[in-house]
Order: sequence, then structure tokens, then C-alpha cells
Amino acid sequence: MTDATVNLSLAQRRTEAETLFRRKRLIAMAVPAVILLYLGYIFVAFDVGGLAERARLDNAMTLIRDTYSYKTHVTRSNRNGELTVAKEGERPATYPEGVTPDWVDVDGETVIIDLLKGHSVVFLPGQTAIYRHPEFGDITARLDPGVTIDIPLEDLPDWISYTSARLDIRTEAGRMTMTRARTEVFRYFFGWELFWFTLDSPYHNRSVLEVFFGPQIDPTRGNIAGAWEDFWANPLWHHGKVAWAIGETILMAFLGTMGAALVALPLAFLAAKNFTPVVVVRQLVRRIFDFVRGVDALIFTILLSRAFGPGPLTGALAILLTDSGSLGKLFSEALENVDQKQIEGVSSTGAKPLQRYRFGVIPQITPVLLSQVLYYLESNTRSATIIGAITGGGIGLMLTQAIITQKDWEEVSYYITLIVLMVILMDWISGKLRRRLIKGDGSGH
Repeated sequence: MTDATVNLSLAQRRTEAETLFRRKRLIAMAVPAVILLYLGYIFVAFDVGGLAERARLDNAMTLIRDTYSYKTHVTRSNRNGELTVAKEGERPATYPEGVTPDWVDVDGETVIIDLLKGHSVVFLPGQTAIYRHPEFGDITARLDPGVTIDIPLEDLPDWISYTSARLDIRTEAGRMTMTRARTEVFRYFFGWELFWFTLDSPYHNRSVLEVFFGPQIDPTRGNIAGAWEDFWANPLWHHGKVAWAIGETILMAFLGTMGAALVALPLAFLAAKNFTPVVVVRQLVRRIFDFVRGVDALIFTILLSRAFGPGPLTGALAILLTDSGSLGKLFSEALENVDQKQIEGVSSTGAKPLQRYRFGVIPQITPVLLSQVLYYLESNTRSATIIGAITGGGIGLMLTQAIITQKDWEEVSYYITLIVLMVILMDWISGKLRRRLIKGDGSGH
């Protein structure tokens, strides 16, 4: 090889290297540029800049406060002047006539409601109410015939929402609303009030010692049996219905997951290359797996709800359809990786095909099967909550109803807490089962 040839070869390699470096530099600059352009498009298309204008932090704070506290409603009807005091505005939590908490002072038609931090509300005769703010001053509202206030509209602070049909004053101390129908004041208190017993229960405000060791409280029932009955049938928190809904959700996930595993296992043999040499059959089954796992369970839920009506079984069928594709793919891949020597050893004993599958194949893939099925069972426990909101079953339905009403957000936080505990419990159980069935370790370590 001559020097000219060597030099030409070196020059060619240098040119190729420089071209490669330029291409890499271009890619290194182009990728961030594309990402920045995409983020800019999102900023404009999603109107991120207008997010601050649309934000209602007062509503957000009210919602957050509602999750860990309860409201006592003081309501005066603007039609007949009737005054009621009720926790969360519920009938079972209404104070008896003539009985009010110590922060509500009734003097004829005048009612003084003491709120926190120097705030108060006064109901006056003639469908008039005054909100007394220690810094802003008095805000007088009356019906004439619509809602009127004594403050010019241009001077209204952001914590007052006003139209001729409704006045809404929200402060850190409480809230007052006025409509043509009624004037209402809310005062917040920490905790989930009446979680155990409502006001009409004889066990309300009774200590644990009184219930378990004290004299009989209700002459018609024993203390423990009566307390359990009133707790389980609590008309505000619906503990019995909630427990039933949790059971429905778990059952929905269990039926869907186990049904999917039973469907996917035999079909997985048809999708495995080493068990089904016919390409047409194998590809057809694989495409079926792709289709059913490619369609989200929520889509199947909507379709099945139209076909079979709402109910937990419809949700279980939706989980079954989606997971049969996912589990079928996983099972078929596990079957393609089995050890043929073990199958040949079983075959050498004169075993029939079904026996070869039973004793030569299934033991090999059992750890994979159990691990995946238990994982999907744990995951479907969460999915069943959302599916139940559509099919009308389980805790998902109760959670959706509580969110839609936007009335008692402490119930929402209660349901979410139970869902989280349910998922944690299913995770713990599936972990124990995996260790015991797959590794043979029942010690939990």
C-alpha cells in the first residue's frame, strides 16, 4: 500500500469522523430545541399563563378544611323565620328545639352567632343579617326583595361573592350565605364529628368505659350490642354500607383477576411458539391478546354497562377482558422459556400430552403465574375503585357521589383513607402469599 493510499484512507476516515461528530452535535442541539418548542406549545395551548387568573385559592382552602373538619350550620328561614342548628346541616345531627350551642345566643328574633377571632354574625328581625368583621367592619345584608348589601360593588373584597340572588362571605373564622330562601352561617370545628354516634343516639358523648363497664344506657338493648348497632347504622357516615362497598370492590378485583388468569392460561399455550407451531393460530391468538389489553378497562366498562347494565359483575368482566390480554402475553412468554429437558423427562415415562403439560410445564411457570396474578390482583384493587364509579358498585360509587355533591368533604377523605388502607392490606396479603407459595417462606422475612 502506497503512502498516497494510506493518506487517502486517513483523510477519508477523518472526514467520516467529522461527519459523525457533526451529526451528534446536531442531534444534541436538536433534541433539547424540540423539547423546548413542545413545552412552549403546551404553555400556549393549555393557557398556563392564565392559570393564576383562574385559580380560586379560597375555594381550595375551603375544600381542604372540609376534609379534616366539620361545620355546624345555623340556619334561619327567610320565609317563616324558623331557626335550626345542625352539624353538617343533617337532620340526625340537628339540635332539639330550644337547644343551641354556647356560641349561639338567641333573644327572641335576634340571634348572635359568635365566630372565631372576633368575627360574629347577628340575625335581626326583618330578614336582615350583619356580618361583623373586626378589621373590615360591619356588612349588612337584607332581602328587599332580592339580596342587598350596604357596600358599593367596587369596594367588595375578594372574600365576598355577591349577586342579587346570593351573598357569600367566606373568612378564616367562618362563612355566611344569604338567599331568598334562607340565611345560613357555618362555623368550623376540627375532627369528624358524629363519626361514632349521631345526636339522637343514647350513646352520643358517652365514654368507652361507660359503654363497656357502666350501667345499661338503653333499657331495650345491651350497651355493647346497642352501641355497635348505632355505629354500624350511623345515618351520616353509613359505616355498614361503606364496609359492604369495600367488600364489593375487593370481590370485583378478585373475580376479574382470577377469571382473567383462567382464560389466559390455556390461550397462552396457543400463543407460545414452542407449543403451537401453526403460525396462523399463534398470530391470531397474539393479536387477540393485543386487542383486549390495548383497550383500557374503562372503555370495556362503559361498553359492558350498556350491554349488561350497571353492577359489580360488569366491572369484574371489564377487568377480566383487559387482564386476560396482559396475563396471556406474560404467560406465553413464560411458556416459551421453559426447560425442554424437564418436559422430555416426563415424556420418557410414557406420559400423555396433558400429563406432560401438567407435570413438565406447569411447575416451571407456576412462580411466574402466581407472581403476576398476585401483582395484578393488588393493582386491580385500585382499578376497581374507578371502575365501580362507572358501573355503580363498590366504594368508587360512594366516593364519586360524595365528590359530586360537594357537601361533606370529610366523607371524601374518609373514603380515600379506607381505599388507601385497602390497597395497603392487599399489598401485604399478596406479599405474604408470594413468599409462602413461591419461595416457601412463611416467616414473613
